[in-house]
Amino acid sequence: MDRPLSFATRPIAAGIMTLATAVALTAAPAGAQDTRPVVVVFTFTNSSIGPGRAEFDGIATGVQDLLITDMASNPKIRLVDRSRIDAVLQEQNMVKANQVDPATAVRLGKIMGAQYAVVGGFIADGKGNAVLTGRTIDMETTQIANPEKVTGKSDDVLGIIGQLSAKLGSDMKLESKPGRRVGEARTAPSTEHPAQTVGSSGAKAAAVQSGAPTAAVKTAQAETYAKPMSAKAAKTKLDVATMKIYSNALDEMDKKNNAKAAALFKEVVAKFPEFEPAQNHLAELKAG
Repeated sequence: MDRPLSFATRPIAAGIMTLATAVALTAAPAGAQDTRPVVVVFTFTNSSIGPGRAEFDGIATGVQDLLITDMASNPKIRLVDRSRIDAVLQEQNMVKANQVDPATAVRLGKIMGAQYAVVGGFIADGKGNAVLTGRTIDMETTQIANPEKVTGKSDDVLGIIGQLSAKLGSDMKLESKPGRRVGEARTAPSTEHPAQTVGSSGAKAAAVQSGAPTAAVKTAQAETYAKPMSAKAAKTKLDVATMKIYSNALDEMDKKNNAKAAALFKEVVAKFPEFEPAQNHLAELKAG
């Protein structure tokens, strides 16, 4: 027969029970839905005028990609992966650059299940100085907020991107909104374009069913959100010339010109061996 607790051990047991109860109440249940707001970053526009414009021509995709991976380190939000953004733009028969105005950003953001979009531009003066601007758009209200502006040198593009990412991350007051997330099932008929169904082709079929997300849908969700670059890679002093090579490699990758993309990524890695984003894309091309 179990012996009753003594007065000396009862407080300890009570403490253990209280702690266990607190853990049970605060721990998220397995498979709980991630309610962090989803953010999509669109291609930034080269707003330079005069000789400074040529300096920054051809880096738009790279700026977008690196801003996404830098902002992905913010634990309060989820970033739509750039490859998913490109896929939607292709499905909508849109060119990546110069077509994402605020109204278009809202429409495309909703297609991707995002609650907020980030848009912006960059300006170079041709003398080694650069300005990067950014702002957020609420998909529900279309309200533009968090206007940010950072300045820096064009021989450290990643440093300028990091500044903007930090400002946007600290000043964004984004609340999770009800509704569909990227890769989640639809629960009602939609009047959207068929291409607006998100996730991989396998997940599309599974997503029409109600109830908990299937394994295919969960896989699509995992592949849809961007992963952050390491702190070490974020400190790489990337110059504009190398940024153009990296951006061109991404463009070739989007066009499925994998051999050309790999050659360009190798150029970047040869110059900056610790630049993780280029290494990851090279590994992705080899795996594919």
